[in-house]
Amino acid sequence: MTDMGSARYTELGAFLRSRRARIRPADVGLPHGPRRRVPGLRRDEVAQLAGASVDYYNELERGAGSQPSEQMLAALSRALRLTADERDYLYHLADRPVPASGGPASHVHPGMLDLLTRMTSTPAQVITDLHVTLVQNPLAVALLGDQSGLRGARASFVYRWFTEPEARQLYPESDHAHQSRAFVADLRAAAARRDARDTEAASMIASLCDSSAEFAALWDDHDVAFRRNDRKRLLHAALGLVEVDCLNLFSEDGRQRLLWFTPAVGTDSAGLLDLLSVVGTQTVHP
Repeated sequence: MTDMGSARYTELGAFLRSRRARIRPADVGLPHGPRRRVPGLRRDEVAQLAGASVDYYNELERGAGSQPSEQMLAALSRALRLTADERDYLYHLADRPVPASGGPASHVHPGMLDLLTRMTSTPAQVITDLHVTLVQNPLAVALLGDQSGLRGARASFVYRWFTEPEARQLYPESDHAHQSRAFVADLRAAAARRDARDTEAASMIASLCDSSAEFAALWDDHDVAFRRNDRKRLLHAALGLVEVDCLNLFSEDGRQRLLWFTPAVGTDSAGLLDLLSVVGTQTVHP
């Protein structure tokens, strides 16, 4: 990364400090802890929330570091609960292009991020209407794997489903045909809901039609249906088959969804989901 201009970098550090000072620990799901000498969050808490080292975040606030990556700026925006305007300003200070809506660095709907923070006992994540994962809680990572850090079309799970065979290992093979049809119907509904000038969905659909005969055939069926409440059977490396109900909360514009997973009634999945916090993200084979 290249060094930034000193004046702009100093302003970036001051902006981060000002945003950090206004947030209470409870706002981001952290315990208040012992008496605090400063208002708001501590630097180490912001670093923890953003997945950065404390030393790196300290350098950012001092204006002594290097240019933050777009991924780090997205993580800081979420950790500090920035509004859309504040997020854009942060990217401007870091001399990075503001990411387009729908990509992996999209601004997470504040209400959904707040709800996600409060969901500490169930797997949950926020995705876009094109199935790009924006943020996951630890239990969602343990259940589904870390789906962050992907770029371009591959950031969409739907795209990976039809172009990368390993993406389907999350589901039993007998469920693949149903999942394929549901994904395509949901994508058609999402694309129709977008502005006619939006080319992101159209570009992904065209690419999938060219690269996947299965997708092209299903697309020609013209099925359309949002995925709202699904019963899913998931294959976990340590826990085996886990049956869950996947519930959805849509943002007002339909561009983002909060998903959370509850044990399917009549199965032993409640006990299995309780084990997620113990198993964590380690890969353990039964």
